[in-house]
Amino acid sequence: MNKISSIFGSMVFNDSVMKERLPKDTYKALKKNIEEGTTLSLDVANIVANAMKNWALEKGATHYTHWFQPMTGITAEKHDSFITPNGDGVIMEFSGKELIKGEPDASSFPSGGIRATFEARGYTNWDPSSYAFIKDHTLCIPTAFCSYRGEALDKKTPLLRSMDALNVQALRILKLFGQYEVKRVYSTIGAEQEYFLINKELYDKRKDLIYCGRTLFGAKPPKNQELEDHYFGTIKPRVSAFMEELNEELWKVGVLAKTEHNEVAPSQHEMAPIFTTSNLATDHNQLTMEFMKKIAAKHGLVCLLHEKPFAGINGSGKHINWSVSTDTGENLLTPGKNPAGNLKFLLFLCAVIKAVDEYQDLLRASVASAGNDHRLGGNEAPPAIISMFIGEDLEALITAIEKDEDYAGTGDRTMNIGASVLPAFKRDTTDRNRTSPFAFTGNKFEFRMAGSGASISCPSYMLNTVVAESLSQFADALEGSKDLETSIKALVKETIIKHKRIVFNGNNYSEEWVEMAEQRGLYNLKATPDALAHYVKEKNIALFKKHCIFTEVELRARQDITLKEYSNILNIEALTMAEMVNKDILPAVSGYIKTLTDTALSKKALIADITTELEEELITSLSSISVSLYKSVQELDNALIEVNAIEETAAASEYYYKRVLPIMKEIRIAADTLETLSASSSWPFPTYGELLFSV
Repeated sequence: MNKISSIFGSMVFNDSVMKERLPKDTYKALKKNIEEGTTLSLDVANIVANAMKNWALEKGATHYTHWFQPMTGITAEKHDSFITPNGDGVIMEFSGKELIKGEPDASSFPSGGIRATFEARGYTNWDPSSYAFIKDHTLCIPTAFCSYRGEALDKKTPLLRSMDALNVQALRILKLFGQYEVKRVYSTIGAEQEYFLINKELYDKRKDLIYCGRTLFGAKPPKNQELEDHYFGTIKPRVSAFMEELNEELWKVGVLAKTEHNEVAPSQHEMAPIFTTSNLATDHNQLTMEFMKKIAAKHGLVCLLHEKPFAGINGSGKHINWSVSTDTGENLLTPGKNPAGNLKFLLFLCAVIKAVDEYQDLLRASVASAGNDHRLGGNEAPPAIISMFIGEDLEALITAIEKDEDYAGTGDRTMNIGASVLPAFKRDTTDRNRTSPFAFTGNKFEFRMAGSGASISCPSYMLNTVVAESLSQFADALEGSKDLETSIKALVKETIIKHKRIVFNGNNYSEEWVEMAEQRGLYNLKATPDALAHYVKEKNIALFKKHCIFTEVELRARQDITLKEYSNILNIEALTMAEMVNKDILPAVSGYIKTLTDTALSKKALIADITTELEEELITSLSSISVSLYKSVQELDNALIEVNAIEETAAASEYYYKRVLPIMKEIRIAADTLETLSASSSWPFPTYGELLFSV
């Protein structure tokens, strides 16, 4: 415990370090900027920069970087040393101007048409609300990233804007309840991170894993996850060593890594942090993914963050535990002992219900990707249909409100499971529904649709924005009310009646729910191109404009970037698949056919009337499937030629989904069948059994 306390945050220029190293006036000015969004003067920035530099040098840093999150989905950094010429030598300098603003080349990052290649200038802008930290002897300064004209080119800027929007509207509601002491309302997040660990030696022999992050081929092994013995099972020593080092490195940079365990699928694991503000949580999750990959390599492992690296077993998600809290420490989604009488809780609950119902398309679009399309809808992850689970108690409460009936509640329920040695304990007010995309879990909502490798920024700013809109409408309706309690109760009832269709506490995997959801008028957007079409619906453009999250240009750019990424990923996968078939699978099968042919001929030469039925049947099957596979790859090549001629982004993504993907599925079926018929010694790359059970 002493070790953890001594290393936690040791590489972070956090509040305690600032308090110690900054003059009191400077510290107060910086804190006011962070907490209230006030303007920071260059004089204050100069003092902060100098203190930050001195601290970093003491920690062994030689360079600094503006650490930002472009639309690539990963982080970016350009390193500059602290050195400045001084006669024949150098001195170490770092100014407030360098702290506040950087100038990376903006032309080489995705812009969705906002920037032309010849328009290279872009800016990074210091985000004081996310602490600077040291990584690999470099002072990393979290920043936003924008174009020369100020359009957001990153994932941090819209998140910060959405936090401001949520704060403004939530404060309006709290003032109705007389809570003038609250100065700031934050969205908070804890992002559970699932991942796979496999042997690097085997990984290096799989082109699909190297190029695509997932296996494009692989027959089902004799054992998968049927015995359910991996979930929460004993952690193997090699994995435990990786987790131990991961924890230490994350703790050093202030990430509140809390929980670790084996997940459902073989070689699958999870790490969950303690929640923090959504901006900091997003930065921390990006660091977590980077550290997972880096530390895995040190242990001879590879960390796979793809949403569906292996067919036939669970994929990996990122459960986003989202809530709303005040700077005074109040969680606004806590029901309390008497939720029926807690009008503030009911108002915020209904704001979420209304938001999720009215903007279900945006929430689905926020987690749309080529990888996540493989995961959503299986019996392992939520379906593509957005719905909310609120539990038996809250469902009974909103039903009572709707029908003007009394709600007594269930009160505290004590669990006693029959053995005298076991202590009694209080049962939670609601069960968990692991099939629900958006589930209430006591004092927060768990958005379970995000993919493992994705930034949590997009679903976070979507949630912030749509809830801000509900709160805005509620505040408009309630401000100036002469009988606030009566008005709130009427508004809550009206909201429940209008939006209760989004609430579903049953089995989201069932076919009955798909039919029921359609009857309720809920969206079922199964593929990324379908989901992303909703980005630029008129109501959604108006929403983002109203709360100053995006201009229409910025929003259309994001749609374009995400659709192009979808198409590029499928193009890479298709090309990789064709190469593996032509250069690896077909030659290997051909070689095995020759071995079978030589065996049959040798048997006949030895004994004329000996049966070679086995060899002949295998040769016939392998030859027939190989020809079919070869023709399918030719068909795939032709489809790629056709799609590359399509200039319109949305049309190209639609073609990939409707034309390219089905051919890829046919190729996989044929190739996996060949694997089951071939000798292990002749197959050209490691099998599922080797990949999943070798760590």
